[in-house]
Amino acid sequence: MKLFIIKTSLLGMLCLGLISCEKSETRLVSEVSAAGTLNSSKTNLDLSMANGDQPALVLTFPQAEVKGVIIPVESTLQFDVKGNNFSNPVEYIQKTNTFSPTVNEINSLMLKLGLVIGEAGVLEVRLQSKPAANAVTYSNVITLSGIPYKASSWIYVPGAYQNWVPATADSLISPASNGVYEGVINFPETKLEFKITAKKDWTTEYGDAGNNSFVLSGGNFAVSKAGAAKLVFDMNTKKWEVSEAKIWSLIGSATPKGWEGDTDLKFINDGTETYKLTLDLLAGEFKIRFGHDWAVNVGGSLTDFVINGGNVPVAAGNYTVTLNVTKSDGTGTPTAVKVTMVKN
Repeated sequence: MKLFIIKTSLLGMLCLGLISCEKSETRLVSEVSAAGTLNSSKTNLDLSMANGDQPALVLTFPQAEVKGVIIPVESTLQFDVKGNNFSNPVEYIQKTNTFSPTVNEINSLMLKLGLVIGEAGVLEVRLQSKPAANAVTYSNVITLSGIPYKASSWIYVPGAYQNWVPATADSLISPASNGVYEGVINFPETKLEFKITAKKDWTTEYGDAGNNSFVLSGGNFAVSKAGAAKLVFDMNTKKWEVSEAKIWSLIGSATPKGWEGDTDLKFINDGTETYKLTLDLLAGEFKIRFGHDWAVNVGGSLTDFVINGGNVPVAAGNYTVTLNVTKSDGTGTPTAVKVTMVKN
């Protein structure tokens, strides 16, 4: 077995008598084996939400062999997308010689590394052995293939905009369950404060800690002005940010505000870029527009909505409007949508 020799010097002073001393130097040597062979129980991974709690695979490797002076050796499994040459790996420090992540954990790892939901992807994994900064060695590399699935998770946003009731609060979504949550919430005038909760109750709640950071049981968050705001909360770094959001709205003689004002659709924070609203319409006409502006608007008829279509005639009644953005350009501007409108 290949061994790496690490030398250290200890300087001890042996003082003899009261006025004289003599220096002695002892050379200590540790011999540490190189990273051993990494093995995997499987390389083609069956990933599905149904077996998310089951082991995805078992990685095994020998523990580092140390001779001479015993020193600690840090063993780390490194994962990265194939072709990245481990330039920015996700690492797991190991205390034993086996590693058995669940399907959900491997799925989250793939998404964190940028693989695409529903598309075949390949990871690479290797073992790093590090007894000292100048004696790092690596094992063989194993490739792991799989198709990551959508495993969304949510946090919740009780606030003044909905009378501080967690059970009915809007949510923020993490489509990849990677700890980064985002969504759009419409804040009315004078109702700009909110909190974040892990569930639809006050059991675990987060608040503002200043400098765009947050902590458990912190102060109230607040947006700077009324309107639609995009919120992003990173549970990994405990940082948050807010920006103005463009949303879809109805406008026209059939709507509550006529042609002089917009009636906003509600953004549904489910990761599908869907907007929805149930409202009473008068007999008249309307259109749907993006960002309270005419640059991108939708019209046509109740059964055939198209970008830049004409005014939509409608009879009086209560309607549910659902709009889903099916395509956007590189700037996030919608270029194709699907609209359904149902009379209740």
